[in-house]
Amino acid sequence: MPPSCNIALLGQKFMGRAHSNAYQRASCFFNLPLKPVMHTIVGRDLIALAPFADRWGWKKYNTSWKEVVKESAIDLVDISTPNYMHAEQALAALSAGKHVACEKPLAGTLKDARAMKVAASRTRKCKTFVWYNYRRCPAVALAHELVKSGKLGKLYHVRARYLQSWGGPDTPLVWRFQKKYAGSGAHGDLNAHIIDMARFITGDQIVEVSGAIAETFISERPLPNAGGKGAVGRGRSAHKAAVGKSDVDDCVLFLARFHGGAVGSFEATRLATGHDNDNTIEINGEFGGVRFAFEDMNVLWYYDAREDATTAGWRRIMCTSAGNHPYAGAWWPDGHVLGYEHTFVNMVADIMASLAGKEPIVPLPTFADAYETQRVLEAAMLAAKHRSAVRLSEVK
Repeated sequence: MPPSCNIALLGQKFMGRAHSNAYQRASCFFNLPLKPVMHTIVGRDLIALAPFADRWGWKKYNTSWKEVVKESAIDLVDISTPNYMHAEQALAALSAGKHVACEKPLAGTLKDARAMKVAASRTRKCKTFVWYNYRRCPAVALAHELVKSGKLGKLYHVRARYLQSWGGPDTPLVWRFQKKYAGSGAHGDLNAHIIDMARFITGDQIVEVSGAIAETFISERPLPNAGGKGAVGRGRSAHKAAVGKSDVDDCVLFLARFHGGAVGSFEATRLATGHDNDNTIEINGEFGGVRFAFEDMNVLWYYDAREDATTAGWRRIMCTSAGNHPYAGAWWPDGHVLGYEHTFVNMVADIMASLAGKEPIVPLPTFADAYETQRVLEAAMLAAKHRSAVRLSEVK
């Protein structure tokens, strides 16, 4: 029996469910060097907390995160709360000598993200992780391996978009639409993912952002009903008469230059009618290209420009082959596809490996790594505000 890792999870909503499921299932599919133990779930809604703990397998529940992060029994604090809470909770957990996993974006502001990075850098005892879970799609991990091995040669283009449509005028004013809680809108929620994915696949850094546009199309939203339900903080029912101000972006687009010479385009929106969760990236290089779309997440498209032109074309790779594709060997027979929830299970397996001093299947984003993504987020908003190019060297 492997040694255990006692986990405290802060937050019981959408990400709370995703993380809970991952902790439950990881030991069933991976031979883990550490066994994740679901010790304590923390939430503010006491009425909902007890049944959540019982349903998802948490041994204890508590409404005070400040008490829980100090408990000697806790090894890993997992933060899945709204963005504005990340810094305070992470700093407290690190101060208490805990490893910390945090949802993305790293924080609601660059200042908070910087404080988290600095605190993490000051301790050798504590490891940090950020839940950029799309790295754990086998197809995305394979794209990373192909680029790293030189299959694409010198990179020229990165083309990324994350389009959703749930944020229409009837969507209530939940925390994601309030700057004081979220920091930004679609930008931090969605662009953060594709910035991280671009940095991960290419192994390169963005050095300049330009041509940025940030737009708020819907400035007033209905206030949520007391006790109203809504997935991912996206309440669906609301008082028609009462409205509040939405002061975050509904969409952000920007252009980018990479250190290695590639150019990129990024687009994120919650108002792309007809798109549910369209997270797509394409990378073109001198020897070929790769293309990934999350709504068909088990597939990676690959083009080899060195093939005979007579038969050359985009190749559809089903990334479910055990022994050939990252993570696939832990799951089902070839062609038995994975889903969204498996990306979190894969990440738990990598976190447990890292905590045991072993190499994860693919690199894990740390606070320092996620801070680089946060700098790009900040640069894009500055570029939109000033309508000018912003070099990343100016954003620290």
